[in-house]
Amino acid sequence: MPTFELTPNMMREIIMDHYSSPRHKLTPEGEGYLNIHSASVNCIDDIDVYLKLNDKGVVEDAAWNGVACAISTASSDILCELLVGKTEEEAYYLIDQYRKMIHEEPYDAEVLEEALAFMNTGKQAARIHCATIGWDAAEELLKGHHHER
Repeated sequence: MPTFELTPNMMREIIMDHYSSPRHKLTPEGEGYLNIHSASVNCIDDIDVYLKLNDKGVVEDAAWNGVACAISTASSDILCELLVGKTEEEAYYLIDQYRKMIHEEPYDAEVLEEALAFMNTGKQAARIHCATIGWDAAEELLKGHHHER
């Protein structure tokens, strides 16, 4: 757990920062990106997630693009930020810990960094899919259910 208490206001600020100024919202240029499309039937979320892995299985770049609500935008953006530099094994672990947090199961908070802003999402069932759409898509890309562009 963090050495400080993450207050509801701090969580809201993190989410709004990534919603209003996403760092990884773009369609990447160049070759070698894996991509997958994901959409929600319950929200406006309609996004593409992109990952570029090097020959050693390390995520060199991560991005997303599309239309998304504040929760999806912020969670997908934070996901991309956290994935860059991770091995596939580390990426799976990160995604697993995030999913455990969302479903209010014991999790490793140390690896989640700003993603901890979503720790109370499990209390809002309607927002769970919004908070996980990018994470689920990234996991599918890592599993190989994708195409390269």
